[in-house]
Amino acid sequence: MILCIGTTPAVQRVMVFRNLALDSVNRAVATCDGAAGKSFNVAKVLKSLGEEPVAVSFLGGDRGNYLREVMAEKGICLDCVNVASRTRQCVTVIDECAETQTELVEESARVSPEDFVHLLEIVRRRIHSAKFVVMSGTIAPGGPANLYYELASLATEAGATVVVDAQGVPLKEVLRARPGLIKPNKLELEATVGRSLDHRSDVLTAMRELHERGAQRVVVTSGADDIIAFDGDAFWRIQPPSISAVNPIGSGDAFTAGVVHRLKRGDDLGEACRWGAAAGAANAITLLAGEVDRGDVERLVPQTHLERL
Repeated sequence: MILCIGTTPAVQRVMVFRNLALDSVNRAVATCDGAAGKSFNVAKVLKSLGEEPVAVSFLGGDRGNYLREVMAEKGICLDCVNVASRTRQCVTVIDECAETQTELVEESARVSPEDFVHLLEIVRRRIHSAKFVVMSGTIAPGGPANLYYELASLATEAGATVVVDAQGVPLKEVLRARPGLIKPNKLELEATVGRSLDHRSDVLTAMRELHERGAQRVVVTSGADDIIAFDGDAFWRIQPPSISAVNPIGSGDAFTAGVVHRLKRGDDLGEACRWGAAAGAANAITLLAGEVDRGDVERLVPQTHLERL
C-alpha cells in the first residue's frame, strides 16, 4: 500500500476555448470537472499504474463530498478528516489558438490545529501497512511548518520509504528526517539552497548539498526540459519524450507517481525516473490532471532517453 498525503485537495474544472479574449465574453467549447490537488493526482496515477494508494487529506463541505464520490468511482481509498472549511476549487483555462494553459488557483482555507492532530492519528494507524509514503504540496493554513518532518519521521520509523514533493520551509524541515527521495523543481532547488543555479554543474552541486543535508535521493525537474536525478552515488539525465501537450498541469504529480511505482518494483533511480517522465508526458496529453492512461505511459517509456552522467 502507498500512502498519499496532502492537505490541499481541490475540485478541478478545465475549460477549453478556441481563442480566449480578455475583458470579453468567452464561451467554452469543452468543460470537464474532476478531483485534483497534488496528493490526489499522485493517487490517481498510481491507481492507473496498478497500485493500491490510500489518499489522506482534509475534505469539507459540498466540494469535499464531491471529491469523495469521484475518488470512490475510481476505486481509490480515502481516509480523510472532515473539516469545517469548504474544499477549494481551481480552474484551468486552455486557449487552443495561443496554446496556453492558465491556472486559476483558489487558496486552501484555514484548517484547525485539532484537524491536523486527527490527520496524524490516521497516519499512525495506516503507516505500518505502507511501503511508500508520498507527501505532496503546500501545508494548509493552520498547520505546522514541520508537519512533513513529523510524518516522515513516523514513516521512517515504520520502515516505509518517504517521498516528498514540497518547497520552502516544509522541504528544509523534512531533510532532518532523511527522506528517501525529494523532488524539487529548479526554482525550488534554488530557493532551498539560497542561490541562483545558472549552469548544470551548479545544479549538481546543489543536489549533492541536499543529499548531505539528509535527502537520500534527489530529483530535479524543470518543466518539459531534462530531469536530473542523484542517488548519492550516480547522476542521471532523463530527457522526456516529445509530445503535443494538451494540459501539462499535474505532470509533476504524475512523474512522482511513476517514479514511486517503479522504485516499488525494484528499479534503480534512473530507470524509475524514465517511467516517471513517461507518466508526466502521458498526463500532459490528457485534459484533466492525473487522468493518465497506463497504455500511454508504457508507449512513451521507450521514447524517454536515459543517460548516466
